[in-house]
Amino acid sequence: MLNEILAIARRNQDTLLTDLAGVAALVVMLMGALHLPTVL
Repeated sequence: MLNEILAIARRNQDTLLTDLAGVAALVVMLMGALHLPTVL
């Protein structure tokens, strides 16, 4: 399974960084949405 993940990462190196940035943005938005009720 690890070999498959590494092979996919090697094939998609050009979009891997932008995909990781998108995942990080989604995590930040999720954390913000979860903390929003405590702010209001």
